[in-house]
Amino acid sequence: MSSTDLLHHGVNYEIPAGGSQEPIPILLERLRVEGTKFIRIQWVDMVNNIRSRVVPLAYFAKILKTSRPGVSLVKTTLGLVFITIVEGFGPCGEYLYAVDLSSLRRCPYAPGHASVMGWFEEKTPIAGLELPRALEVDLCPRTILRRVVDNAKRLSGVEFLLGFESEFILLKNTCPIEAVNDHGWSISAALATGTTAAKVLEEIALALEEAGVELQMYHSEAAPGQYEVVTGPLSPLQAVDALIHTRETIYNIASKHGLRATLAPRVYMDNCGTGCHSHFSVHTTSGTPRPSSHTNLNQLEASFLAGVLEHLPELTLLAVPISASYKRMVDGVWSGGTYVCWGTDNKETPIRVCNAQSPSSRNFELKIMDGVANPYLAMAGVLGAGSKGILEGKELKIQDCKDESAASLGSAGRAAKGISDRLPVKWEDARHLFEESAFVESLFGKEFKTKYLAANKLLTEKMTSVFTDEEELKLLVETY
Repeated sequence: MSSTDLLHHGVNYEIPAGGSQEPIPILLERLRVEGTKFIRIQWVDMVNNIRSRVVPLAYFAKILKTSRPGVSLVKTTLGLVFITIVEGFGPCGEYLYAVDLSSLRRCPYAPGHASVMGWFEEKTPIAGLELPRALEVDLCPRTILRRVVDNAKRLSGVEFLLGFESEFILLKNTCPIEAVNDHGWSISAALATGTTAAKVLEEIALALEEAGVELQMYHSEAAPGQYEVVTGPLSPLQAVDALIHTRETIYNIASKHGLRATLAPRVYMDNCGTGCHSHFSVHTTSGTPRPSSHTNLNQLEASFLAGVLEHLPELTLLAVPISASYKRMVDGVWSGGTYVCWGTDNKETPIRVCNAQSPSSRNFELKIMDGVANPYLAMAGVLGAGSKGILEGKELKIQDCKDESAASLGSAGRAAKGISDRLPVKWEDARHLFEESAFVESLFGKEFKTKYLAANKLLTEKMTSVFTDEEELKLLVETY
């Protein structure tokens, strides 16, 4: 057996082929046979609240007979923080939230229910624009991600696969904080037969598989009551839809057992935080990429990574959105560190290269994102930055930080590897970089940037004002 045969090659995934839409009469009959009685029409707003309208299947069937199937939603729906309207939004006007039947999934966590995502669209086409642009809403998170992915394929000749690791903590009480157990990372006792935690995790696993979301594994994490569910890669829009379904599954099954599942970034200051690690791989639409000057990276991957790292400081606000998130944005806690760099199998770099020696399964892991971030927006930013790097043929000048953390290298060691920039470690600094970024404005548009900043500011104000530390943490774990 040769040394090449002994290399570890991970599971190989390919870009899924686009399927044809199931005819509506057949779809409705299948839903009836499966016992579906209600459809949850879901969306995710700017501050990462999952919102929904629940309609009976009979009325959903009537909606599907209309010229543009969907429901009317006040335009403020994208600009609400709790019950306060974000600056720039108001009481007037409605969008059509057009259902995307390709996203329809059964909800085993709620027997008799299925869920579907959609697109925010203008009710009346905008004069002077061609379809479909005349209907698109530039604030719609799913539309933004779809546009980035389509442009990457059209302009840069690349497609992506995307998967997620969902970390969460199971709590028995939120004030004072009381976790379901105190077990640590991958400890078998954290999933002891008959315990509430073991029942919750197994129900989550079975529900995801029944819903058609590939489950790769689940295990306990480091902090008290902390667990992780890993789901397989899909094309970006489908992957984020699956992530939203995964979160709903986790929340609801925990609630069924009298627990609160939280994605709060850092519940325990003496232990690890809670993240939402995304894994993404880059695939050319034609030919074979040339090798790069970096071992185990082809030229497309190197340019993609160069583009991401160039703009990561400006995009941090999308991935680490509130002041509480920055309690996790520190060096030494395996959340990606604070220096702009990358590393092979290094959990102290914001971008980690996984399965580096296997071209068929090699992927990048973004470690800094947490569960407060809207994943459609964060992924649009990262994939947009990487696509720009490929389009420009950007050279990756930062060297592989594979042997130790950038923080421990010291200034001379970092300089030798080309590491010169640091990620924002304060919410105020992240907002400033986002606000001043020409790249953010070119990718998302000026209106989006202005309104996102307004929503983000109001959210942090609501989460931090007139609260004791204990009250602030209670609000955080009960909101996310």
